[in-house]
Formats: sequence, C-alpha cells, structure tokens
Amino acid sequence: MVTTQVDEPAQDDIMRAGTLAREIFSDVANKWALLIIETLGDRTLRFSELRDALEGISHKMLTQNLRMMERNGLVERTVHPVVPPRVEYTLTEPGRGLRATVDLMCEWTRQNMGHIESSRRGFDA
Repeated sequence: MVTTQVDEPAQDDIMRAGTLAREIFSDVANKWALLIIETLGDRTLRFSELRDALEGISHKMLTQNLRMMERNGLVERTVHPVVPPRVEYTLTEPGRGLRATVDLMCEWTRQNMGHIESSRRGFDA
C-alpha cells in the first residue's frame, strides 16, 4: 500500500479557495477598483479629482478602494507636506500592467453593451 501526502494548496493556485490569488481577484475585480484604474490611467490625480471623475462613488468607498489598492501595490500614494495636505495617487508598474486588462474589459463592455441590453430585455420579458 502506497501512502501519499497531500500538501496544503499552493498560494498561486487560482482554483482553490483560501488562496492569495482568490484574495487578489476579490480585491481588484470590483467595479470601483476597475474604474479607479481606468480613471488614473497614466495620470497622477488628487483624491478630489478621482472622486469627481467617478460619478456615484462615496468618499468612504473611494478611500477603502484606494487603501486596498495601495496595500496590494497597485497604487502609489504621495502626501505633499503642505497645508492643507495634498495627496496624489498614481498607478504603480503592476497597476499599469493591470490597466491593460482593464482597458480590454472596458472596450469589450462598450462593444457588447447593446447585445447585453437586448438579451436582458428578452430574458426579463
């Protein structure tokens, strides 16, 4: 009889629950994170500029998402020592890499919005 040892799931196995990959998906695959990435693009923006550009986001939700993105190394936060403090946000290298995917998702959404809207009407009827 052969006994095999089952190791803990690898942290990079995206199909297993409780992995870092699943945490990352949960963090970045929400509407606000995607829209923040798209809005920042290649620019550096102040908190108020981001909030004004993202219609419907609350101060609290923007703060939570920016902190999560900073924690994950996707956004860099710079505080300038002036009164009142000026805080700016920009995408890091990994954030810019993710932006390429977000750009594709936004373009896919634009291209398929009519089809999806039609399908929803048919389904809901």
